[in-house]
Amino acid sequence: MVMPRLSWRWLLAVSCLPAFALLLFYSHVPESPRYLCMKGRINDAYNILEKIALLNQSKLPPGELVPDSTIGLDEESATSEYTPLLSTTEKMDLDFRSGFQSFLMLFSSKVIRTTLLLWELLFGNVFSYYAIILLTSELSSWQSRCGSNLLKSENPDSLYINVFISNLAELPGILLSATIVDRIGRKLTVAFTFVLAGIFLLPLVYHQSATLTMSFLFGARMSTKAAYSVATIYVQELYPTSVRATGAGAANAAGKVGGMICPLVAVGLVTSCQITEAIILFEVLMAISAVCVMFIPVDTKGQKLCDSIDVSDSKQVVVGQ
Repeated sequence: MVMPRLSWRWLLAVSCLPAFALLLFYSHVPESPRYLCMKGRINDAYNILEKIALLNQSKLPPGELVPDSTIGLDEESATSEYTPLLSTTEKMDLDFRSGFQSFLMLFSSKVIRTTLLLWELLFGNVFSYYAIILLTSELSSWQSRCGSNLLKSENPDSLYINVFISNLAELPGILLSATIVDRIGRKLTVAFTFVLAGIFLLPLVYHQSATLTMSFLFGARMSTKAAYSVATIYVQELYPTSVRATGAGAANAAGKVGGMICPLVAVGLVTSCQITEAIILFEVLMAISAVCVMFIPVDTKGQKLCDSIDVSDSKQVVVGQ
């Protein structure tokens, strides 16, 4: 409705409007009780926990909230009682060195294996996710230079219809991940959904009808969405509190690199009529990602979140020996 009459800029603007509705819920979103407790705001944390218990029609267990003074947040890991006496330049330098130190901890002997595996996992996941999106649009485009366009149609609106159908796969993808993640664990869920996406993509190596092609793309989109949903949670659970923000941010950055490279590969191969080569590349990358996730030392299903890398003897800590 929007694109044929206006332009992609108007479509982007209209698509962003529903996001502003989230601002209405900003004041209703509670702060993390764990964060409040570690900041010393015990009463605020306790009040939020009471509200959570009330909504779940249960009672809080007996006891008191006691902050652990030995564990700080990433942003406070390098602060001291003398910090207020520092100049603005010195504070900026201290913050920079603190953040850089947290980043270097990702390459310590205890977590470097997990760090590299997570980077490849997010890279492959985001690459595959956008590859399927771009593959759908390229195969649907009636302007394609390939004479055997799998989703070719004389109707110029077919591109939007096919992309819309593909986007509907997001919902079953989320439901799929939510259904199995606590049953078979994080590692198996991510590996299984990668394999499932590969199974859906494999028939597209050969020419299929438009209906079958769209069905396979729908299944592949659903599977990669499920893998991404679990992978992002898995990253947060793997790293201890002391480096969680830094570790998750670095892993997501690796994923964004995959998202940037994907259009150059996916669009380039498909528009040059190398559809088979493109799909084989996606299959190989998803297979590598599935193998990498199985080599991550810990599955966080049912595990408590760890606070520090120092407690490396616990099996709950993400350390690979």
